[in-house]
Amino acid sequence: MAKTQELINAVLDGMIEKKAQNIVKIDFKDTRNTVTDYFMICEAAIDKQVEAIADSVERFVRKQTGEHVFHKEGYENAEWIILDYFDVVVHVFRSEFRNAYGLEDLWADAKISKIDVKYSSIEN
Repeated sequence: MAKTQELINAVLDGMIEKKAQNIVKIDFKDTRNTVTDYFMICEAAIDKQVEAIADSVERFVRKQTGEHVFHKEGYENAEWIILDYFDVVVHVFRSEFRNAYGLEDLWADAKISKIDVKYSSIEN
């Protein structure tokens, strides 16, 4: 079984590969009554990118750690895809659904870290 930090790094690599936006890590290790150690949350503007990010995360995790997702759901509408790796649960949202659900607001007592990623753009 992969170490948790290796899993987080692979998830992050998969998110970055497909240009996920507003990446956040929520650390629940010191929070009582939680079902996982970490949430990794990101968003995308359209459903195709939501799917692409989730697929990329699965691919990177499998390649870098050998781990397979335990449970996944949300591919039907691609508004909110969840990938459960036990210690780390990945949430990939379409932007308007992330705002509507506000997961970060539900866990105010957990340690929330924003991951700063800069993407370069090519101009013609």
